[in-house]
Amino acid sequence: MRNKKNILFATIALTLISGFTYMISQTKPTTEPKIIQDTVKNVKPTIIPLPDSVFTDKGLKLRPYKKNAHASYYADRFNGKRTANGSRFNNNSYTAAHKKLPFGTRVKVTNEANGKFVIVKITDRGPFVKTREIDLSKRAFMDITKNKGAGAMKVTIETIIE
Repeated sequence: MRNKKNILFATIALTLISGFTYMISQTKPTTEPKIIQDTVKNVKPTIIPLPDSVFTDKGLKLRPYKKNAHASYYADRFNGKRTANGSRFNNNSYTAAHKKLPFGTRVKVTNEANGKFVIVKITDRGPFVKTREIDLSKRAFMDITKNKGAGAMKVTIETIIE
């Protein structure tokens, strides 16, 4: 009889402890914006603004869209072909393809390795590779890449609010 009481008591105690632990794990602590250390040496940590926040950079109103996004560029064979919005693609213009952003949206694309950026206009859909977020025109890509032989890079995408 005493052994059954001990087992019952231990079961009730474990149930209460696990319920209490679950409740604590579901509460979200109030914290300051996260500070993320960049992988490049001697770079100050950057504060990631909240997704609905807007900040100004050199007169541009920017809204963060995606960090650590993979960018690539259009192949030369697409030059002169029609884009999804009906215009002709030109590899020497500052345009880009994105899966979701509306046509005509202007975005600031910053190379995370060297801080160089371009402003491009969304005129097409793609890229059609799951791991890539944005396809830049060749000129836009080459303006911000540090290695002219590279075919992809990690970028930060920010939408420009007009």
